[in-house]
Amino acid sequence: MGTQNILWSYSKKIFTCGLIGLTISDRYASLAAVRGASMSPTFNPSTSSLLDDYVLVEKLCLSTYKFSHGDVVVFSSPQNHKERHIKRIIGLPGDWVGIRHSSDVFRVPQGHCWVEGDNPASSMDSNTFGPVPLGLVQGRVTHIVWPPQRLGAVEKRVPEGRVSSL
Repeated sequence: MGTQNILWSYSKKIFTCGLIGLTISDRYASLAAVRGASMSPTFNPSTSSLLDDYVLVEKLCLSTYKFSHGDVVVFSSPQNHKERHIKRIIGLPGDWVGIRHSSDVFRVPQGHCWVEGDNPASSMDSNTFGPVPLGLVQGRVTHIVWPPQRLGAVEKRVPEGRVSSL
């Protein structure tokens, strides 16, 4: 009888911790791996490294969809909702964005944002699939948490001369 009580008590604790962890990762914050070189040098600056950067994704911003130019966000791909991408917001609703490698400009529609990778040579971003609906954004990247030597806040920056807010 004692073994059953110990197992039952242990199972309840694991289940409770699991529910708390799931709530935190769903509502408040989670960790995400940054794969590939599309956000280099901000993330994964060394191509020779076998370790990916891991980042803290803050989700409280989703309640109001208040984002700023230069925020790095995690979002579901507009082309394949099973894929997640990490890119920098260049344009917000109503902004005019200069298309990379072109003289064209594009107005970001309401409820959307324009995202781009920091490394244009290897980035699949809004220049490929167009503006991203804000509803696909899953959170804002605030800090690099792994590897330890790169621990720190993520800098907000926007390429100059690419965005005009009228």
